[in-house]
Amino acid sequence: MPEFSELEQKRIEKIKRLRARGEEPYPLRVERTHTIAEAHAMFEAAIAAGADSADTGESATLCGRMRALRPMGKTAFAHIEDGTGRIQLMLRAAEVGRERLKQIEKDFDLGDFVQARGVLVCTRTDEVTLRTTDIVMLAKSVRPLPAQKEVEIDGERVVYSAFDNPEARFRERYADLAVNPDVRAIFRKRAKIFSALREFMDGQGFLEVETPILQPIYGGAAARPFVTHHNQLHQDLYLRIAYELYLKRLLVGGFDAVYEIGRDFRNEGVDRTHNPEFTQLEFYWAYHDYRDVMELTEQLVSTVAERVLGTTEITFQEQTIVLKPPWARIALHEAILEMADIDFNAHPTADSLATAMRAKDLEPKPDRTRGKLIEDLLSQYVEPQLIQPTFIYDYPRGISPFAKRKLEDPNTVERFEGFIAGMEMCNAFTELNDPLDQEARFLEAGRDYDPDAEEAHPMDEDYLRAMSYGMPPNGGFGMGLDRLVMLLTDKPNIREVILFPHLRKRSP
Repeated sequence: MPEFSELEQKRIEKIKRLRARGEEPYPLRVERTHTIAEAHAMFEAAIAAGADSADTGESATLCGRMRALRPMGKTAFAHIEDGTGRIQLMLRAAEVGRERLKQIEKDFDLGDFVQARGVLVCTRTDEVTLRTTDIVMLAKSVRPLPAQKEVEIDGERVVYSAFDNPEARFRERYADLAVNPDVRAIFRKRAKIFSALREFMDGQGFLEVETPILQPIYGGAAARPFVTHHNQLHQDLYLRIAYELYLKRLLVGGFDAVYEIGRDFRNEGVDRTHNPEFTQLEFYWAYHDYRDVMELTEQLVSTVAERVLGTTEITFQEQTIVLKPPWARIALHEAILEMADIDFNAHPTADSLATAMRAKDLEPKPDRTRGKLIEDLLSQYVEPQLIQPTFIYDYPRGISPFAKRKLEDPNTVERFEGFIAGMEMCNAFTELNDPLDQEARFLEAGRDYDPDAEEAHPMDEDYLRAMSYGMPPNGGFGMGLDRLVMLLTDKPNIREVILFPHLRKRSP
């Protein structure tokens, strides 16, 4: 811990004064009888039953963080806040004692957690208040919270925080949450989104499961993994980059529909839509294909929006987006032809496609396969234009090693990605269930990519063994849920919706 500032030293002196007069600033027990929300409800019920608002007779012991303290001679007013709401405290010398009131004004600070006992009343300013007879410290705040200012606009309390630097807020999320109620609201909404997702998936007959985070072979996506080591087993392991290959093993085992919501880890770049550790939903659905998964995806996202927000028409960064099905569907070839003016079917090799891109002043990245160049065209020239929900479907086989080929075109597979607000939201396939074809795809990937390349899919012999027992035809799906939360909370940066995002090491 860094050296204490002058203000912090003063608060430490207050801790010493509290202890000197027999008050423990961090007591072992709490005596709360009601949350603040319950206290408000109890007051309303008492008034409805005919109680006098000046003295309802309803007593409560409440706990919370002190947000305001206003001495006014023989009376002091304070506000405390818990996770359910805020309430005013009225401390009068006639009830708490003149000496005690002076102690409170001298030794209690904003940010302290306190316990207050009293009777619920309504003041002349029509504010529900706990007329306090006793108040004790629960946790003395040594470090002052970042400053904030409260104003009332049209009867609504608006908080302006001095703690608005994003880098500082993300590094000290605990302080960010403490002073910014809007940030707390984001994460309450995130929890509701996850609950709605699970409710939807369970209602569709899917079974929620858990698969390994530490894996001996990583796979299921094109990404560089994090590597760790198990000392007792003398074995290198990987933090998973996807759940796919384990979830599909469960289809072999007899489950028809499975899903998982959990963390994935990818050792790659960080930007406004990427964090090295992120939350993903994946599901696998026996006896269905990518057309069925498209329809389920529309239902999933629109249902969650309706349950959490009460509408399927949302605003994201001042753009109105309609999530109600059906969503637009455009073949990948047509989308790139229309938006980048490149016909990749006319260019069967990477060199030919790169030359065509240069002719359109689209500079290709060096040493890219044809499939990766097509992906680059999609991400750079198509994706930013897809504001309304859109499925882009039918991808090159070379960049989709787990998808089934189309009967009429063996170089194209049944795969789609869903885009909203210029962001990729999901990725799905008619899953490959031929073990011989899958083995050939693994070998093909090994020829196309350097073994150390991010895009390389390592051979997974156990997965092939599982497939060889027979895997039912199925549709698979993956969605980064942090991006869904961004969309439904109107936040343009993934760090805003992750409680503790990864950041660069703090400069000395």
